[in-house]
Amino acid sequence: MWKIFDKMQKIFILFLLILSRFPIYAQDGNSAFTYLLLPGSARAAALGGTNISIIENDLPLIYQNPGFLGREMDNTLNVNYLSYVGDVKLGSATFAKALGERSAWGVGVNFSNYGKILHTTKDDEIQGDLNASDICGNIFFSRDLSEMIRGGVAVKFVYSNYLNNTAIGLGVDLGISYYNREKDLSIGLTGKNLGRQVKAYEEELLNLPWDIQLGISQKLGHAPIRYSITGVYLTQWKFYDFQQGEKDSFVKTLFKHLVFGIEFLPTENFWIAAGYNVKRGADMSLSDGGNKWAAFSVGAGLKVKAFSIGCSVAKYHPAATSFMLSLSTSLTEMKL
Repeated sequence: MWKIFDKMQKIFILFLLILSRFPIYAQDGNSAFTYLLLPGSARAAALGGTNISIIENDLPLIYQNPGFLGREMDNTLNVNYLSYVGDVKLGSATFAKALGERSAWGVGVNFSNYGKILHTTKDDEIQGDLNASDICGNIFFSRDLSEMIRGGVAVKFVYSNYLNNTAIGLGVDLGISYYNREKDLSIGLTGKNLGRQVKAYEEELLNLPWDIQLGISQKLGHAPIRYSITGVYLTQWKFYDFQQGEKDSFVKTLFKHLVFGIEFLPTENFWIAAGYNVKRGADMSLSDGGNKWAAFSVGAGLKVKAFSIGCSVAKYHPAATSFMLSLSTSLTEMKL
């Protein structure tokens, strides 16, 4: 056991050394392709929007942590659809394949469309509708480093087109997952969206919305319940409270760095989840104290034979409910 923890410690140190090669910038709005922060998994969306530690055979979770990818996802195909705020729609398609005895690879594409946007001049002359869309291609690779530790990487190519103005970005996600089956304990560490634009809309090349995240998940010993706590925005500490016009207190700041999730797991083929995202609730709150449900999200999933379906619901604004649907199938179980 001590050998495993010693190896895990060395891997974490190596992970942090790699991250140290990237300059640290606070999440102050000076980043590009911020849609990459949205959840690519219905299960993650139900658990508060971010979860990098649960161990499940659920392919789209690799967008949360590439260290989740494994041989158990061999020949799995997944599609996701997210109806976000207003006319904003996002989706993804992902495929994974085992590679040897200890590795796996995958490919995926994310896309977003922002609906019809009125194009006007500075003098309010209507020019018609403008197109705005983003697309991100992903290549995933993972490897089992020991019986309990798995590492993964995702390489990203990001392309954006707004009214015939284009931007291109390159980035990577790095992830490590640790799973102790006997204790039903799992830990995840990720560096997300490490990279920057190589072609900008204007002259300044912006960084991708990168972040370091650390999470833990624990299943209760005598109940089919698992809880998760995820630390987010670990590249900075303070946040500005736009409602109060001042910086938050220590306690309030601490909780804004945490996302809480809980799951009810009566069988291996069914789950119900709920999440609470403190910072999202604060950011989406209204000046009159309304929109109390912005921090909450819920979802459920079911597997029937070769098919798995999951969905999540979150109410970011009183006038806009976000809905996400995920569908996966095992081509091997379908005998294709």
